[in-house]
Amino acid sequence: MRIIILIALFLSLSMVGYSSEPEQSSDSIVELTKEAEKGYADAQYHLGNCYFTGAGVEKDPEKAVSWYTKAAEQGFAPAQNALGDCYAYGEGVEQDMVKAVSWFTKAAVEGIVDAQLMVGDYTADGGGVEQDDENVVFGLIEAAEQGKAEAQQQLGRCYFTGEGVEKDMEKAAFWFTKAAEQGKTEAQAMLGILYSSGLGVLQDYVLAHKWYNIALSLGDETARELREELEARMTPDQIAEAQKQAREWLANLAEQGHTMAQMLLGICYATGEGGEMDLKKAAFWFTKAAEQGKFEAQLVLGHYYAEGEGVPQDYVLAHKWYNIASSLGSEDARELRKELEAHMTPDQIAEAQKLAREWLANWKEKGK
Repeated sequence: MRIIILIALFLSLSMVGYSSEPEQSSDSIVELTKEAEKGYADAQYHLGNCYFTGAGVEKDPEKAVSWYTKAAEQGFAPAQNALGDCYAYGEGVEQDMVKAVSWFTKAAVEGIVDAQLMVGDYTADGGGVEQDDENVVFGLIEAAEQGKAEAQQQLGRCYFTGEGVEKDMEKAAFWFTKAAEQGKTEAQAMLGILYSSGLGVLQDYVLAHKWYNIALSLGDETARELREELEARMTPDQIAEAQKQAREWLANLAEQGHTMAQMLLGICYATGEGGEMDLKKAAFWFTKAAEQGKFEAQLVLGHYYAEGEGVPQDYVLAHKWYNIASSLGSEDARELRKELEAHMTPDQIAEAQKLAREWLANWKEKGK
């Protein structure tokens, strides 16, 4: 069976953005300015956003900083966070990481999750400021308890290494589990290590293999060697059970609409890894991923429809999916589409192109 699968994982934190403001009329800007000049912190903050984004006024980051500062000095947390951003990125003011962390810390105390993460981020890796373990852990704990997966993963790492806190393998396992369940691959691989060695948890090779398998499936290549080393100490039945549990975990994530999990579950059913081989179920999950724009899944679907694997043979639908995958960047789809056209009538090709255009138009309307 000819299936080309290209799996990519994005593991970076999004840069903190500024609040967007709706387009403002000149009258509303005048009223907002009056409120801001009266000392209302929320108005000062929103006026700062207007100057930062250019909503209703000429864009002026320096004026934005001025209004953010007025609101921040009154203890208005969103303005403190915005001001931290300005100092961190040098927007409207000279870049100053010490001041950035200072403002992020004030906002973090008030519960701004992004600020809590930024405090941990900048102080944990130096970030141009002196490391402050208390701030690191404070920012991470606050954000982790509010469900931020990256913070949970970093906090697990702190407890594992003893950086900024007393080393505690049970707490490391607790936070790595929280992050792993949200798809953080480093945490998944670390859980594999903990279960494999019995650190902070009861030793369990099946669970270790399960988490290594999931981490590897989601793109963490470091888990491959760890899994291979572990398999030397496992029975075939244990490995089969671990693969089954990994598939079940992916199925749960896929049912929640996670595109990569849908793609990976399709692969599991296509190859039989972790359970039965079922091309109909594989086609079902590849379709789910394809409809969300995963061109690797679209490529596989094109092959399935061309060959009648898991679905009734249908050259029109095969061409449609090859065409869409090609439009979304797949070089392989262009070659496969060209090969397929040799077996199609002009009317079939025209119908397939029409279906592809309609799909892409709908995709664009959704803002994809």
